[in-house]
Amino acid sequence: MTMKPTDLQKNLGLKINARMGAAGTPDRFGGASGKTLDKREQRQQERALGLVPFACKLPSELVRTLQARGATHEGGINALMAEIVAKGLADAG
Repeated sequence: MTMKPTDLQKNLGLKINARMGAAGTPDRFGGASGKTLDKREQRQQERALGLVPFACKLPSELVRTLQARGATHEGGINALMAEIVAKGLADAG
């Protein structure tokens, strides 16, 4: 019995997927990527560094702007926000 071209392509795709699954996880995603912390451990480390979670409500346009700048900022959005708030408090005082 001959197979349709679509069935041949489907079988080829299944073979490729099976090979990819059997390859294992690359080191950058596996155990070699470093110890992953659960939320409790991460909070404890942040407290040791003196970091405290702080939530507030902001307009969505401002949040989008902050997220865009935080993505390109060296320390991420947390460091960007710390700089902005510190500068704002220094200018206000």
